Amino acid sequence: MPLTFAKAGEENIIKKIGGTPEVKKHLSDLGFVVGGTVTVVNTLGGNMIVNVKDSRVAIDKQMANKIMI
Repeated sequence: MPLTFAKAGEENIIKKIGGTPEVKKHLSDLGFVVGGTVTVVNTLGGNMIVNVKDSRVAIDKQMANKIMI
């Protein structure tokens, strides 16, 4: 399921990252890699704040839909 369906505070394992090669590289540079963990901190109007690799990252709904957990 996409990251947008994750509940706040729940730790999830990243199963797959979709999108163009440029999008995949951008997400990888932010720390979103297959097998890594991601925790949703907060959701504001579809945009999300997540913890990934000991960092907080803000991503929009479109990017979050490309991250499968």
